[in-house]
Amino acid sequence: MPRCDWKPELSGYRPCRWKLALVGVGVLCTGGFLLLLLYWMPEWCVKATCIRTTVRDAQVVLLRSTDEFKRWFRAKVRVMLAPGRNPYISLDSQTTTPMANGHTPHPSNTSADGFMRKYAEYQPVQIRYFTLHSTKYYWNDAIQNFEVLTGLEDLGVRCSTIHLEHSAGLSQNQQEYRRLFFGVNEIAVKVPSLFKLLIKEVLNPFYIFQLFSVILWSADEYYYYAMAIVLMSVISIATSLYTIKKVSRDLHPVCLSTAHCVKKRLCPKEYIEEAMSTDLVPGDVMVIPSNGTIMPCDAVLISGTCIVNESMLTGESVPVTKTNLPNPSPAEKGTEDDQVYNIDEHKRHTLFCGTNVIQTRFYSGELVKAVVVRTGFSTAKGQLVRSILYPKPTDFKLYRDAYLFLLCLVGVAGIGFVYSIALSIMNQTIIIESLDIITITVPPALPAAMTAGIVYAQRRLKRLGIFCISPQRINICGQLNLICFDKTGTLTEDGLDLWGVQRVENGSFHHTEENAYKESLVKSHFVACMATCHSLTKIESQLSGDPLDLKMFEATGWILEEATEEETSLHNRIMPTVVRPPKQLLPEPVMSPEQDMELYELSASYEIGIVRQFPFSSALQRMSVVARLLGEKRMDAYLKGAPEVVASLCKKETVPQDFAEVLEDYTKQGFRVIALAHRRLESKLTWHKVQNINRDHIETNMEFLGLIIMQNKLKAETPGVLEDLKRANIRTVMVTGDNMLTAISVARDCGMIPPQDRVIIADALPPKDGQAARINWRYADNPSKHASKAISVEDSPEERKPMEQYHFAMSGKSFAVITEHFQDLLQKLVLHGTVFARMAPDQKTQLVETLQSVDYFVGMCGDGANDCGALKRAHGGISLSELEASVASPFTSRTPNISCVPNLIREGRAALITSFCVFKFMALYSIIQYISVTLLYYILSNLGDFQFLFIDIAIILLIVFTMSLNSAWNELVSRRPPSGLISGPLLFSVMTQILICLAFQTFAFLLVRQKSCACSTSSHTNLSENFTEIDEHNIKNYENTTLFYVSSFQYLIVAIVFSKGKPFRQPSYKNCYWKFHLFQIVCVPFEWRLTIVIIVVVNAAVSVLAEVSGVSQTSFHCRRVPKARYMHLAQELSVDPDWPPKPKTTTEAKSPSLPENGSYQIMSAS
Repeated sequence: MPRCDWKPELSGYRPCRWKLALVGVGVLCTGGFLLLLLYWMPEWCVKATCIRTTVRDAQVVLLRSTDEFKRWFRAKVRVMLAPGRNPYISLDSQTTTPMANGHTPHPSNTSADGFMRKYAEYQPVQIRYFTLHSTKYYWNDAIQNFEVLTGLEDLGVRCSTIHLEHSAGLSQNQQEYRRLFFGVNEIAVKVPSLFKLLIKEVLNPFYIFQLFSVILWSADEYYYYAMAIVLMSVISIATSLYTIKKVSRDLHPVCLSTAHCVKKRLCPKEYIEEAMSTDLVPGDVMVIPSNGTIMPCDAVLISGTCIVNESMLTGESVPVTKTNLPNPSPAEKGTEDDQVYNIDEHKRHTLFCGTNVIQTRFYSGELVKAVVVRTGFSTAKGQLVRSILYPKPTDFKLYRDAYLFLLCLVGVAGIGFVYSIALSIMNQTIIIESLDIITITVPPALPAAMTAGIVYAQRRLKRLGIFCISPQRINICGQLNLICFDKTGTLTEDGLDLWGVQRVENGSFHHTEENAYKESLVKSHFVACMATCHSLTKIESQLSGDPLDLKMFEATGWILEEATEEETSLHNRIMPTVVRPPKQLLPEPVMSPEQDMELYELSASYEIGIVRQFPFSSALQRMSVVARLLGEKRMDAYLKGAPEVVASLCKKETVPQDFAEVLEDYTKQGFRVIALAHRRLESKLTWHKVQNINRDHIETNMEFLGLIIMQNKLKAETPGVLEDLKRANIRTVMVTGDNMLTAISVARDCGMIPPQDRVIIADALPPKDGQAARINWRYADNPSKHASKAISVEDSPEERKPMEQYHFAMSGKSFAVITEHFQDLLQKLVLHGTVFARMAPDQKTQLVETLQSVDYFVGMCGDGANDCGALKRAHGGISLSELEASVASPFTSRTPNISCVPNLIREGRAALITSFCVFKFMALYSIIQYISVTLLYYILSNLGDFQFLFIDIAIILLIVFTMSLNSAWNELVSRRPPSGLISGPLLFSVMTQILICLAFQTFAFLLVRQKSCACSTSSHTNLSENFTEIDEHNIKNYENTTLFYVSSFQYLIVAIVFSKGKPFRQPSYKNCYWKFHLFQIVCVPFEWRLTIVIIVVVNAAVSVLAEVSGVSQTSFHCRRVPKARYMHLAQELSVDPDWPPKPKTTTEAKSPSLPENGSYQIMSAS
């Protein structure tokens, strides 16, 4: 099944005629508005036009996502005729009707109807299905629900079954039949026409509101302002259409890079035909060309070996070796050794769609063949494209609060509307003017204003070498308070240097040696293991592969040679790869007079051929090879991997007794340690048997050879960046696939764990032999170092709290056990968890989700190889991949170190503060204008067309677009910006400014009314009459003029008050564009100049004082109550006498049958 990020709740409906009739009447009565409402709300549309029915009989399905967003989707159920209910039944008994020339029709030109006509006599079955997000859901009678058909995995086939039943290819009938269900093999990203995009964009609620506003303003003869808004909307729509079209165009060639190319396909009876890649279906057998190809589908190798570049999917450009799927012997079929094929567990044997097969290797002239497993959007590349086409909405408190705030503005508009209606009725004026108050309260330029700050931040990030494919996440990055770091390639240098080797002989360690490049070691199994146990290959005469393998092989000084295609075709059993030492390291053999020259050359040469390779598995933490020395009949197995894993696979007598102490000593110093092992294989194991044997039969009863010590240096920027994050109160966590103690050592070296802090390791064991799951607690350091402290802690629990800080460390295995059996304990552990070692890629994602569950805003920084899932799931994922833009991460840095992290957070904070400033300013702008218009309505006046135009264009837009230009502050501070608009300080700030603006506008209005009356009494002339003789709308009067100038200055005042600078943004006086716009001089009539200046100055002083003093007071009081879950949890643990767990104790999971609350109990060690 495709890795869908959501499992929807599904309900069935069928159309209802009387409901459709009622909706039609409603659409007519509302002038089409009801139709728009049903278009925006799919659940309302379905419930208003259909009645509920069973899912089996549904003609329309309504789906609701089960994630936190609760999104609704509507899909129409369609019916397809097919010869069978599923694509896997056999049609071999039926024959295809030949054409006149004796050829069968080409699959691409055979429609479903035409195909069914050939099988009309076989009782066609109706197949019900619907399509959603480029995925087809088919009805399954067995489970009484719709399901997704993915591919060959649906059958749950075992590895032996793939070799036995699926390696011969499909007949043409079977291919056509399966194509009915799986469709054409392409990732079709349709570039929509401009007309469709335009209609979809125009039907956006915002533009519908704009249309309503323009019609209203035109009816009220506000033509200039209406034209200005139309122009703004046209520009906005054009920009949006250009962006959507550009993204679709850019994505289109990427998706078509593997489509419409000719591939060789194996048919029954070993017949090979050429077919379009779009015609491939699950079960087809592909022939991989020797010169490589770009994979058009997901396929599992059944013969041969491939060197693949998977950078398109992972961001890691290091070539990967793919080997053929193991074929268990007849005796092993159906047993545990004959595993069910799983694309994740067998990814080392699977070629993924979109990856580049660089070259192939094959034996005995055989073809390199692969069985197609998935096609189209079900492939790995298809799922990646689906995640881009249908992304999850960004869940951020700012955006949720923005909608609530807009609803409040709509409520205020409603009050003004009722007030203006009442005035219109009382004064017998046109009621249409009352609708104008609604368009004033909800600002038309709000979306453009909110986007400006993010766009500017994105440009600044690009200048810093950080590329963003999800701009909405920039704001979220301003809230990050925890960053997870991968270790190798992120905190430390990507390359490893060989520090030394420590060989083992007769069950004991030798002294450490600097290198293995010695004549005395050239024929040892230790050096042979270093030279053969790797996945290196030659690409264009250059060694290529994993950096660790490369470093290890180069340390031997040996030479690697690969057989050419011509050599392979000449021999039945050629060694595909041969390694040999340089001649200067080999001792000169003595040639006897009677010895043949050929025998002399054979004895002088020393070559090892690699017969079979078992690639490195992150789940198994090891790799191995089967090799044979030239001239030897028996083969050797060499093993390399994590020391603990390798030691567990070796004979106990060959592992030194001080193995654990030596390993601990190296790992504490931060070295990366690799263990080697060897085994002499039985003579009965022939070349053919080795090709089909399971690795578990090889990787057992090994002889321990010794350790390779690799040094992984910290990047120069790492300690400084981590110190900056620490000063900013941003937690740092290490998530790595490396050894636990190595990770702890690196964490101490880089400052993630201070020297004085304790590290508590949680060793979790799963249930076994009737015993419950348990966690053993121990210190990472030698217990003797903390013995006195530990005793005092155990004897006096009340003295525990003032001790130094503590950190938890755990392995991936422990994390899996704790996640399954200690759910109540998991959140407590991640609260102080700093080192997570030996973590699998999916476990990294689980860790990010767990941290998010306790309300952390989580960032993830990795090299883009094994961190793709975590990078996607985190609030802010930063890939250090060399690619300019990675599809796996919202952010990609060109700078290959973690200095990009504080830069991103700084820019995120600046963008977030800008969003708050702009939103508050736009809210105040609408309220100020609302107050002005409401007061003028009282005297049956209003602002003029050019006054509206000047305020909205000359003042508001220029202020908004220039106040967003403030760049980020130079350093990170410990404070974080607020995350939502509905908070004490922000609400207090907005409400205070609203009241101040209301007071001063009302005061100015009453003052001018009083002076107008005084002037009228003294001169026996109403001054307003002079203006209104030729003024139909009563615009030209003293009240209008006064409120226009006072409100114009109020816009500038609140812009200054809300434009925050330090500590998140540069101050406004450094913004040149802002200063240029702000100090424009606005002329006022001489009679009112002094009064208006006094009002404006006092207004400004009161606004600034209220903002500075009021917000700081409310901020102080609001900070006392922690809201995040991790803060509440920290408070609870601070008063818990049993936390953290004491060393040498065990926490045991309780049995589910026990009635007590809680899922664990703590016991003392025996």
